[in-house]
Amino acid sequence: MSMLRNIWKDKLAAISLSILAIVLTAGIFAPLFAPHDPNEVNMKLRYAASSWEYLLGNDHLGRCILSRLIYGIRPSVLWVLAALAGSVMLGTVVGFLAGFFRGKVDAVLMRVCDVMLSFPGYVMTLAIVGIMGVGLENILAAFILTKWAWFARVIRTSVLQYAESEYVRFAKAAGAGSFHIIRRHIIPVTASDVAVVSSSSFGSMILQISGFSFLGLGVQAPTAEWGMMLNEARAVMFSRPELMLAPGLTIIIVVSAINFLSDALQAALDPKLRTSTSKAAEQTSAAPAKQLLGKEVA
Repeated sequence: MSMLRNIWKDKLAAISLSILAIVLTAGIFAPLFAPHDPNEVNMKLRYAASSWEYLLGNDHLGRCILSRLIYGIRPSVLWVLAALAGSVMLGTVVGFLAGFFRGKVDAVLMRVCDVMLSFPGYVMTLAIVGIMGVGLENILAAFILTKWAWFARVIRTSVLQYAESEYVRFAKAAGAGSFHIIRRHIIPVTASDVAVVSSSSFGSMILQISGFSFLGLGVQAPTAEWGMMLNEARAVMFSRPELMLAPGLTIIIVVSAINFLSDALQAALDPKLRTSTSKAAEQTSAAPAKQLLGKEVA
C-alpha cells in the first residue's frame, strides 16, 4: 500500500498507472468494450470515415478500427505480459541459484548466460522464429528463450548484495536451510529489483512484437494486433495516413506509460531515490521562504 501511495503522489505516474489499468481492463474484457466484431468484413464501408457507429472509421476491408484496437491489446500487451512473466520466472530461478550458492553452480549457469547474451536479442529472436515458424506463439517462446539470461544476470547481481549480509549469516549459523533463507530473507529484499527490471523490459517487448508483426513475422492476419494494423495500413500511408495514426499513437501512449511508471516504481521502491526526491522537494519549497525572509529583513 505504501508503494501505491508513493506512486500516486507522482501525477505522471498516476496518469500512467490509470492508462495501463484501462488498457488491461479493456483487453481482458474486449468483447464487452468492442462495439463490433474485429474481423467482420464489410466492403461497403471500405475506408469509411469516422462516425457515431464507427468512431475511428474502417480499414481497407471495412472492419471497425476501434474494435481491432481493443482486441489488439490481447496479443500486443496481455500475451507479452505473460511471456515477460515466464522469462522473469526462469531468470529469477537461475539468478537466485547462481547468486546464493555460487561456486560451480554459479560458474556453469553464468557461462550458459554468457553464451545466450553473446548473440544480439533481435538476431536470436529471428533465428528462433525462422526455425519454429512465424506466429504469435513462436514469438512469445522466442522472447522467453532470449530474455531469461539477461534477467538472470541482473537478479544474480542483486542477490549477491544480500547473500553475505549479517542476517543471512546468522540464519545459516542457526541451522536454517538454504531455500528457507532464500524464501524468508533474500526474496523480500530483491523483489523490488525484480519488479523494476521487469517493468523496464515490458515496453521494449511490446515494441518488439509490434515490429515483428509489422514485418510479417509475428501475429498473422486476420488477428487484430497493433503492428499488423500498421502493416495493413502501409499500402495507403500517403493517401490515408489516418489509418496508421490510431495504432501508432496507441503504441506510443502505452509504451510511454509503461516507461514513466517504471521510473516511478524504481523511485518508490528504492529508499535512496525516495529520500533524495523528498529532499529536493523540501529544498525547492524552502527556497521561496528564504527569499521572503531576506526581503523582510532588508
